Amino acid sequence: MHKPIKYVEAAAVAAAKGVWAVFERVNRIKPNPSPTPKWSDKPLLKSYEKSKPPLGWPRSTDSLCPKCVPEIRQQILDGHLPHEVLMNEKVGEIKATIIERDGKIMMVKECPIHGLFEDVMSIDTDFSKHLEDVFPGRDIKAHNDEHLHHHGSSTVKYGRGSVLTIDLTNRCNMMCDPCFMDANQVGFVHELTWEEIKQMLDNAITIKPRRQMSVQFSGGEPTLSPYFLDAVRYARKVGYNSVQAATNGIEFAKSFEFAQQAVEAGMRYAYLQFDGIGNAANAHRAVGNLFDVKLKAIENLHKAGCEIVPVITIVNGINNEQVGRIIKFALDNPKTISFLSFQPVSFTGRDEAVTDERRQAQRYTLSHLAHDVKDQTGLGEPARDWFPISFMGTFSDWADLMHAKDANNDWGQLSCGCHPNCGTGMAVMIDKETKESVPVTAFLHGDQLAKDIAKVNDAARGKFMTGLGMALCLMKNYDPFQSPTHFKLFDLLKKFDKNYHITGKNYGKVGPDRTIDDVMKRRTTDRWNFLFIAGMWFQDLFNYDFRRTEQCIIPYATQEGEISFCAYNTGVGWRNIIEKMHMTATLTKWYEEHGRHEIFAGGKKVKMEEQHVDYLKLREEIVTNELQRDLDKLGIAKTAREEKIRARDAKQKAAAEARGPQKNDAAYNARMASLYREVVLKEKPVQSQDGFIPLGALAKPNGNGASAAKPEVAEPVAGD
Repeated sequence: MHKPIKYVEAAAVAAAKGVWAVFERVNRIKPNPSPTPKWSDKPLLKSYEKSKPPLGWPRSTDSLCPKCVPEIRQQILDGHLPHEVLMNEKVGEIKATIIERDGKIMMVKECPIHGLFEDVMSIDTDFSKHLEDVFPGRDIKAHNDEHLHHHGSSTVKYGRGSVLTIDLTNRCNMMCDPCFMDANQVGFVHELTWEEIKQMLDNAITIKPRRQMSVQFSGGEPTLSPYFLDAVRYARKVGYNSVQAATNGIEFAKSFEFAQQAVEAGMRYAYLQFDGIGNAANAHRAVGNLFDVKLKAIENLHKAGCEIVPVITIVNGINNEQVGRIIKFALDNPKTISFLSFQPVSFTGRDEAVTDERRQAQRYTLSHLAHDVKDQTGLGEPARDWFPISFMGTFSDWADLMHAKDANNDWGQLSCGCHPNCGTGMAVMIDKETKESVPVTAFLHGDQLAKDIAKVNDAARGKFMTGLGMALCLMKNYDPFQSPTHFKLFDLLKKFDKNYHITGKNYGKVGPDRTIDDVMKRRTTDRWNFLFIAGMWFQDLFNYDFRRTEQCIIPYATQEGEISFCAYNTGVGWRNIIEKMHMTATLTKWYEEHGRHEIFAGGKKVKMEEQHVDYLKLREEIVTNELQRDLDKLGIAKTAREEKIRARDAKQKAAAEARGPQKNDAAYNARMASLYREVVLKEKPVQSQDGFIPLGALAKPNGNGASAAKPEVAEPVAGD
């Protein structure tokens, strides 16, 4: 039964629709030109001025050959080609077609040398069409950026990003598989100096439009860098509103004091590697107590005042069954977790040479995610409640317009203007007291809301009219009977004010002068938690699309400029090249000068402080105690390492078969072993009374009763 307030709100919604009809007609009369704020050399774009890449299907695009690119990259690494070839030529590029086939969206491309390649882009055409239909268009073209954006076909062209990524080091204290950067395996250390870190942070804020941008310190494991805390502190000092660390959480789990130091330095978010609920769900990372580490890291970081974003690399057949469990964990802990970032696997780094069989079995798309969320939690309709991350650009444009003339407005709004195939998300409103949860777009009509706000933006009126227009947009698109039981229209307006700082009310500061008191104020003065379930799908060589690369919102800052996330980690592989160009030291030299850092692998456990088990709610029924066995049943390798072992074994088996059946005969093998001992080891042959060599004499038993014969010599495998 609905509360009386819901009927009052329904009347308010009806009234807002009537007022909007008049407001919208008046607002269309002689719209004002878009203002040019201090942070841009060009005026704000009206909605109809925004360009869009080719969308829909079938369509053609520019892609890469998965075989040509690694070959050419190796020639550059070996010194046979200059790296400038990537800037001046279309290295490894081929045309691709995106088509619909059997209810799926596919990328199909053919290399004249290596043949045909196909991969799945989506398993739901309605879902994909919806994402592309509501895409608002590209951001302002980046300008004053020539010194940073100069990477040929891989150049970032639109906007100036939203999260600047800086890899402080390629060293890591884990040996994960998958790992898109192949940490601890490249044979050298690449670690930024303090001067390089400062230069990269300074360079990024010279680009126009000077939108507010987060900076994420990554790696390897960024906390291993001796400059980690200094980098966080300096980033806040020069104006980055949100400083993040992409971390496995080990160092934060080991020390609450370290978590405090990071927050005091200015770290606002921890993007925490998080693969599932329970140690079994994290077992593929080969740390004995990894889930316990995550819980302790969350506890320490949250107590210190840091916000937690679990980051889940989703691999089909490995942990896709964890989607619902992770969301339920977040719903059970709304005061601690307000953002989940699911990242479908990208076959790159350690997995670039993936077999077709494993790639097809493990491929996971954004459409898989939307359906798994619905099937495993009951939340959301894929083609109604999921929107491209760039959808929020319309709201950012509105806030930019509101604050365009503010005297102290030196930064634009955070603007996530990526391609609609890059990222998607669903917002869920959670009652922190009752734990009731409802997708926001179940009670706020997202598609129409964005169209209405675009009309307000295009008129470019003064602050009052622009603010009034937004209030009407929110009210007319609100359905009180579909919202959470205790949620009110006023709560919606207050939430919007809190996010976009419209009225000037102090909900707790988020800028460089943010204190722990501000953190607690933002946490405790709001009954409602806005949980955002995001999916960010990074490309690999099998689904690469240059139309996505050129509007990347997560550029990497490097010694050679700023490069798209996908162009750096996948694509032509700028990471491999730049890290080799600016190598700090070989592993041997590094170990001689600095010693070896501790690595947790092979089931090794992390020693931690005592854990407060009551800090987080953890329902026993969502904890996983068994490994997901889908791929075992299909006989498919789960990791790159397992593939290498299988390939090695197959090679040895083929070699044995090539020798012929007579050479596999037991008597023949015994004779060869005897000759080896007699000729190579200079041992005297052991003979029985009848003159034959006893088979037991060929191998002396060890202490366990097992044969101690010379072990089989195998080819080296990464990670051995």
